[in-house]
Amino acid sequence: MTRSPIEDLLREHTPQVLGTVVRRYGCFEDCEDAVQEAVLAAAVQWPSDGVPSNPRGWLTTVAARRLIDQLRSDRARRYRETADSLATVPADVPDTDDTLTLLVLCCHPALTPGSQIALTLRAVGGLTTAEIARAFLVPEATMAVRISRAKRLIREAGSTFGTPAPLSAVLHVLYLIFNEGYTAVHRADLATEAIRLTRAVHAQLPADSEVTGLLALMLLTHCRHATRTTPAGDLVPLDEQDRTAWDRSLIAEGMDLVKTALGGPALGPYLLQAAIAATHADADTADETDWRQVHALYLILDRVAPNPMVTLNRAIALAEVEGPGAGLTLLATLDADDRMARHHRLLSVRAHLLEKAGDPAAAHDLYRRAAKATTSLAEQRYLEGRAARCRPSAPT
Repeated sequence: MTRSPIEDLLREHTPQVLGTVVRRYGCFEDCEDAVQEAVLAAAVQWPSDGVPSNPRGWLTTVAARRLIDQLRSDRARRYRETADSLATVPADVPDTDDTLTLLVLCCHPALTPGSQIALTLRAVGGLTTAEIARAFLVPEATMAVRISRAKRLIREAGSTFGTPAPLSAVLHVLYLIFNEGYTAVHRADLATEAIRLTRAVHAQLPADSEVTGLLALMLLTHCRHATRTTPAGDLVPLDEQDRTAWDRSLIAEGMDLVKTALGGPALGPYLLQAAIAATHADADTADETDWRQVHALYLILDRVAPNPMVTLNRAIALAEVEGPGAGLTLLATLDADDRMARHHRLLSVRAHLLEKAGDPAAAHDLYRRAAKATTSLAEQRYLEGRAARCRPSAPT
């Protein structure tokens, strides 16, 4: 569904406004409620009254007024003295973007890594609780409780912008935001926002190889965005994409970042993934892909940061190097992993390798199972199409 220009404007400004209000008043949970009320007021008023000349200032002023009213209310009595000292609406909104600082706050050390990611996706990424729940493969009610608990812990720990967050947590959050935007196909705004925020981190830490690697990974992945789907919205696999339509400026920037970071002493998981993406981007056609290099990089990545998804992707590369049988043997090691046993990616990759191995009947069944296991309509259509291609012929 296409959003209106006002909805796009509100999505752009909401995290910036929340960062500004939290910076001034410090009570994260109450500030988020006030900003949401301001956004709702804008959604109602702006279509009829027109968008103000300074939409960010309008939202900040309304949110500040709502927050002050809340701080003075009976249900927020514990803040009464604080409200009296802060009860002035800012006349001028500083021309600074507090989104990155808000991100650091959401990665507060008092939170678990899962809560840091969930809260940031909610406050900075603008995802709904239902969308975050799908990303974490948990019920929506469970995620709602987790986010509420995260807000409470930040409040109890003292929600100030002065508390540093571990860099690894910040990078993981940015990675998750980018993945949500990229894999959802129609959420490119999240992917570009993740890139923008990662650029800001990189500007502050240009010598950190993992920050550089993450930015490069995003650029070298996002360069393919325009070719990932057909005009009808159907997925186009990597080997069938029109590489002449990939964004060459993003590729050039990403390649330079990878070359710079690989000259350093450390090989972290983001840099290794960026090197893999660079290998794909360096091939003019799918047939020219250096699969031996891709597999070697995945082998290192599997040792540096063991993960079932890494093993799954290594199986794809191994199949290109040594044949589908080798890939299927490696995939079999994931069958005992509860996280992967019924995951649509494992089902679809196994189907792909069985198809390459000359067993279309088995591939057909697995493609159908994978289609039923995914919640993405685009993936469902793609997998059903692959299944149809492998459908056994009727006996004559």
